[in-house]
Amino acid sequence: MLKERRLAAETVAEALFAAEKAIDAAITQTAALAGLMPASRQSANLSAMVGQEALMGAVETMQALALARQNIVATHKQLSIAQRDIGLGAIAFGTGGEKPKPPTEGRLTVVDAA
Repeated sequence: MLKERRLAAETVAEALFAAEKAIDAAITQTAALAGLMPASRQSANLSAMVGQEALMGAVETMQALALARQNIVATHKQLSIAQRDIGLGAIAFGTGGEKPKPPTEGRLTVVDAA
């Protein structure tokens, strides 16, 4: 049973990491595009009105991608809780950096009886 849970967790973790990487790549590429458009317009000596709607589209896309990143981070946090709940809390998945410590507020703790 533990073997099946671990395999399932590894499969989900791989998909999660791929989604996080894809969102970060999309943010990076869209930011590059948004930065390139005004610079290209200026180097071509064009009016500021040229490409304004396209620039706004790229900026709005950045906002949507930032929200997507926030949502995938929330998904990651919830999957970390599920990992602990199924008894795999001591197992590290992926090769990412250190995660921030979970907040200690709002959690029940065992105390000595008075």
